[in-house]
Amino acid sequence: MITERHAPDLPGRAVIAQRWSRAVFVHWRVDPGEVARLLPPGTRPDVHDGSAWVGLVPFVLSEFRFLPLPPVPLLGTFTEINVRTYAVDDEGRRGVVFRTLEAEHLAPVLAARALFGLPYRWARTGVRTEGARIEFRSRRHGGRHPGTRVRAALGTDTVDTPLSRFLTARWGFHEQHLGRTIWAANAHEPWPLVTAELDVLDDGLVADSGFPQLAGRTPDSVLAMPADHPGFITRFTRTHAIG
Repeated sequence: MITERHAPDLPGRAVIAQRWSRAVFVHWRVDPGEVARLLPPGTRPDVHDGSAWVGLVPFVLSEFRFLPLPPVPLLGTFTEINVRTYAVDDEGRRGVVFRTLEAEHLAPVLAARALFGLPYRWARTGVRTEGARIEFRSRRHGGRHPGTRVRAALGTDTVDTPLSRFLTARWGFHEQHLGRTIWAANAHEPWPLVTAELDVLDDGLVADSGFPQLAGRTPDSVLAMPADHPGFITRFTRTHAIG
């Protein structure tokens, strides 16, 4: 079980950096067997209290850069919304497995798919804030494709529990790319988390990502970054094959 809020030292030179802010974490418990069939070879479900977890995580990404270069011009700031679960490999590395990542700028979508095999989709996405409320929307381009609408009221009570660390203190991702399972490490400040309550959840992404049983089910955990937090820089290493 993950209990450390702080990222370990990166195992190599960071090659990509980006700022993350305004994140909301919506999670459901699921049976580990429902996750296992969707994971890259060489990984298995990571569990907390006997359950695997599926997350719907919208946030704002900015200042994308290929290190040591400055931020890529014209990309600006955009919303990303991902559906994810969690895996551990035989070397004990616990990370994220993305089922989809919805983003509005086409260039990083194409680059991430080509470089890492990440399942990015091009979508119309947006975020709106009003006081302590935040709302995310997304709809994929190309006709009748799934979308999501998430609106949350952000609390002020800080959260730091074994479950919150399990769901957010993730220092890398696993992915299947070009016939092999890869791992990339990341590092950033500990997530600042507060309680949150959903005003609206109208989502088709989770079901489309392989979890139709969660459609309409009340989430088991809702967390968020504080409303006034500026976000933090996240750095990624190159990928390497596991196994």
